[in-house]
Parts: sequence; structure tokens; C-alpha cells
Amino acid sequence: MKRLSTVRCLGRVTRPACERSRLSVLTRPRHTATFSSSSSRHHDFHFHAEPSKENTLSPTDLSRLIEEHAKHPPRPLTLSTLLSFARPLTPESVLKSVGYVFTEIPRRLAMRARSLESLPFIVGMNPFITRTLQAHRRAFQFLIMHPPVKTLEENARFIEQLSELVQSHANDIPAMAKGFQECSRYLTPEQISEFLDSTIRNRIAVRLIAEQHIAFVATWRGETKQTDETHLGVVDLACSPKEMIGVCGSFVSDLCEATLGASPQIVIDGDADATFAYVPVHLEYILTEILKNAFRATVEWHQRHHSHTSTVPIPPVVITIAAPPRSDPSGPNGIRTPCPRYLSMRVRDQGGGVPPANMSRIFSYSFTTAGRGAEGNGSGYDDDGMGGDGGGSGSGGGLFTEITGRGVQMGMGTIAGLGYFGGSLDFKSLDGWGSDVFIKLRCLDDGGDIEL
Repeated sequence: MKRLSTVRCLGRVTRPACERSRLSVLTRPRHTATFSSSSSRHHDFHFHAEPSKENTLSPTDLSRLIEEHAKHPPRPLTLSTLLSFARPLTPESVLKSVGYVFTEIPRRLAMRARSLESLPFIVGMNPFITRTLQAHRRAFQFLIMHPPVKTLEENARFIEQLSELVQSHANDIPAMAKGFQECSRYLTPEQISEFLDSTIRNRIAVRLIAEQHIAFVATWRGETKQTDETHLGVVDLACSPKEMIGVCGSFVSDLCEATLGASPQIVIDGDADATFAYVPVHLEYILTEILKNAFRATVEWHQRHHSHTSTVPIPPVVITIAAPPRSDPSGPNGIRTPCPRYLSMRVRDQGGGVPPANMSRIFSYSFTTAGRGAEGNGSGYDDDGMGGDGGGSGSGGGLFTEITGRGVQMGMGTIAGLGYFGGSLDFKSLDGWGSDVFIKLRCLDDGGDIEL
């Protein structure tokens, strides 16, 4: 059994640079940000790679092209497709990868633009929704008007623009969430959830395609240390849950200290040294959201039942890791039958659990137990990110720091609804005692057919 000591801080919460670089898949210098929800609210990234006037489409022509691209659904995005360009990594495969970017991303941007245009008129006129739609139209126009990339030198210039384009959409999800919150009287919760689910899936796919290409190019240039055999772009074939728990736990502990004045320790037991093939940035998001909920609930419950002068320690959050079973080379009658393998984790807290009346709503985008009854009231817990809507784990613009937005709880609902790579999340509550979250994560080394 291993115990992780919490890290305490005063003032602004920051993550050590070594931890940020370990999780980063973008190799170019990134914009840095503080880890409060206000950062994502007040700082927008602007995409400057606009086409020249002679290459600018009229609104009518742009709408026509968007409609044409939206009629051709993007091909299913599988792990084997993403990794095929790195096996082996050659100049030819790099150019094939950039061709895949130009083929698939415009289709996905066109689909989202058409979905936004199809919203009820009064919803589409919301300034947050309008701004998001215009950002999709600009990005789509840039990609379809960009000249073909035929050399590595041209690809190097395109990489800079692609990185900027990806970053320019960092606030799309929070902006849409805010827009839907303001228009909630015109749409049902089911309609909002369905739209945000499809939007997040689309956004994940776009970023995976773009960041995988950027990672391939960085590896080819020798600009990244991820040149060992365990890394294929954004996929780590030996991803360590223990290391990720240490990184995410340190950040959440700092956040909890700054917000609530105290934080629990983390205890890791089970197969603590297990590794598996996964996308680290996905695991980072999953763990951060679950730990935020567990830490906040544990501290609030303890403070409610013990005075500030009490010597009773805050109970730890216990994480049990179960390594994926080894593949059995033989099956019945000597025939091998492939069976999906999963790494499993249980996150257990003593935060009082969830009342039975709320169990049916725990995965709703609009539900939070921050402050026990502070749902939607903009409490201090929400403002500082402990209500499930902060700025992610603070990796400075990573894949999932943008998922959560001010005022709409998108943590547990997103994890459960999207079922990353065929995994699952189950939640069990003992009302008056605590909660268990069970996570099953598919091992990606034998999951080439998984649709992302």
C-alpha cells in the first residue's frame, strides 16, 4: 500500500513545469494559464491564419461547401487508423498523416457547423452560440482553402497554423455550455445533453487527429523525448495510473486546499505498478474530475461533522488499481479467442455519499452537489473549480481542460456518457458514509478496432 502526501500551497494554484510537460502532447510552446475557471472565461485564443482576400469565400459559397462536406460523414476514427502513420514513421507517412488531417477535420467541422445552424432560431442567436458557429466556419474555410501540403517544409509551416487553429477553439465547449444555460427554457435537458455529447465527441476526434499529427512530426524532427518504443504519438503503451494519480492528485490537492482550506491524502493499493496502453491526457481528465468530486465531498463532510479544532484526521481517498489480465494465447480446442482487456480502478471516499433522491441526476450536465444544495447558484466552490466545472487539471490548454465550463457541471456526466474507447464508469453510493467510483479502461494495444 502506497500513500501519497498532499501538496499544500498558498495563493494561486500552479503545477510544476515538469508535470505539465509530461502530459503535453503539443510540442510547440503553449499559452499558459492559471488554473481557475475565470481563466477560461476571460481569455480567448484568436486564430490569425486567415486566408488572403483573393482566397476568401463569400458567405453563400462557404455555406454551400459546408453543406456539401456535411453530407459526407467522416470515416470512423479508430486507433489502428491513428497509429498506422507511425508504423513506421517516414517522410511519406508524415505526408499521408497531413492528408488525413485535410480530409477528416473539415468534414467534422462542417457537421458541427450544420448542427449549430439547425438549432432553434432564438438559440442560434445567443452570442455564445453565434461565436462558436463563426469559429467553426473560419476554421473550415482555412482548411479547405489551404494549398496542398506536398513537402516536409510545407508541413512544418502548416503545423504551426494547425496548432494555433486547435488552440483557437479551446473555449468552444464552455461557450456553448454557457449559451445553452442561457437558453435552457427553449430546450429540454435531454436535447441539451444530446447536443453537448455529440459536440464533445466531435471535439475529441478533431483534437486527436490534429495532435496525433503534431506529435508524429515532433517525433520525426527529434523535438520530443517521446522517441522510445512505448510512445506512438499521443498513445503511451506503458501508461502508469500510479504516476497519473500522483500528477492529478497533487493538482486537485492544491485546488482543494486553496478552495476549502484542507485536503485528504490519497492511498493507492492493489496493483500499484500496473501499466497499460492508453492516451495519458484522457486518463488525466478522468482522474482529475473524479478526484475533484471525491476531495470536495470528503472535506465538506468532515468539516460538517467535526469542528475546525478537532484532531480527527480527514479520511483518505483510497484508489485500488487492478492490472489487466494477461492474454491467454490458447482458448477452447487450442483456438485463440481474442478477449478485450481492461485496467480497472476503484476510487473510494468517505464524503457522505449521494442522497437517493439525487442518484438519478448525478450524471446530468446541470447537476452538482457542491456546497450541498448549491446547484446552479454560482457558489465559491463552483467558482474555484471544485464543483466539477473548473478548468480541468490545468495542463495549459490540453485536450480536456476545455471540456468543463463555468456554470455547467460536465465532469462525471461526460466521463460516463462518452465511455472512452469502450470503457465504463459505475457509481455506487452509501448515503451517510461515502461513494465508490468504478472505472474500466480498455487496453488500447489490443484495441485497434475501437472507434474513438
